[in-house]
Amino acid sequence: MEIPLVDLKAQYISIKTEIDEAIQNVIRKAAFIGGDEIEEFERVFAEYCGVKHCIGVGNGTDALHIALRCLDIKQGDEVVTVPNTFIATTEAISMAGARPVFVDIDKDTYNIDTTKLEELLRGRISRNDSSIKAIIPVHLYGQPCNMEPILEMAKKYDLKVIEDAAQAHGAFYCYPKEVRDQGNVNNGPSISSNPSLCKRVGSIGDIGCFSFYPGKNLGAYGDGGAVITNDDELAKKIRMFANHGRKEKYSHEFEGINSRLDGIQAAVLKAKLKYLEEWTERRCKNALCYKEFLSDRLALKTIIQPYKYKNVRHVYHLYVVRVSHRERIRTELSKSGIATGIHYPIPLHLLQAYEYLGYKQGDFPVAEKVSKEILSLPMYPELTSEQISYICDCLCKAMKANH
Repeated sequence: MEIPLVDLKAQYISIKTEIDEAIQNVIRKAAFIGGDEIEEFERVFAEYCGVKHCIGVGNGTDALHIALRCLDIKQGDEVVTVPNTFIATTEAISMAGARPVFVDIDKDTYNIDTTKLEELLRGRISRNDSSIKAIIPVHLYGQPCNMEPILEMAKKYDLKVIEDAAQAHGAFYCYPKEVRDQGNVNNGPSISSNPSLCKRVGSIGDIGCFSFYPGKNLGAYGDGGAVITNDDELAKKIRMFANHGRKEKYSHEFEGINSRLDGIQAAVLKAKLKYLEEWTERRCKNALCYKEFLSDRLALKTIIQPYKYKNVRHVYHLYVVRVSHRERIRTELSKSGIATGIHYPIPLHLLQAYEYLGYKQGDFPVAEKVSKEILSLPMYPELTSEQISYICDCLCKAMKANH
């Protein structure tokens, strides 16, 4: 049996007629840059996320960069995020002229540790250091960060919150924090049952940033991204900045950049969006299958499975377990036809690219430990229970052989 980490062909085949027609419609109209498809996708995605404004951009990295620039993050400022994310998060900070500052992660969810965040911010204030201007919480693997204390700290210390939701399309966070617990890995709370207490990721902070890279839960057929917000003036500025700082052709009010979602990608995304909830439900069911199959095989003592807060909807962009002897396990799974991934093998503070920040081994022990053990198993809506059973069988055999 051959099982890929993600199967984009299977998804395409399931909606081939709609996708082909959407692409052909753009070609017939020659609406490659701008036009109705862009406007319509921005409208429906904003509605889906529960916000007033969506601005399509070239990719997820641009989305973060544009968000920072339009919040006036500049040279000499600092922005807090985590070391266990893709480099795009910190590249965007550097592109804005600011300096990344890292905080370690929670040992269970792998999202930002809000206790350590509070310690960092309180320590800076005690030294009269006000250089930190924003926080970028990363909703890693599809699980929302613990947003309530982050928002409280942002208000207390006058900071902006930019959500990196590149892996969490459709996830949501529910209040209050008192209902937090280790819930089941299935869908969790319902956003429709209490919309005043549940918000989709991206709509919680000042700005939300998305990537539509093909492998995402909502993926284009090329690069793409979006910035969402409820702030009218900020939305105008973002739209202008992403289009050379102009409202009209040749009327430039400031220098911006060229970062536009193109017509074909918008058409593909609009066609796919109507299926996102169905696909998310399948991901949640697949996560539950993983949990049940691994539990049945008595492997929980040697395999650490994903931890999910009860008051969130985890959308399982990735299904990440932790194992010892990871490379040997990966090799055994590969021999059985099972593709795996590592997201991410080197914490950012240990990359050569960030030597100038002055961090060292041991500065963020949780992120460093986790990076040596995490293993991404196949996860996509079209994955079957039979395939998951096979993956779990092979994983448990590999674990037994290497302990």
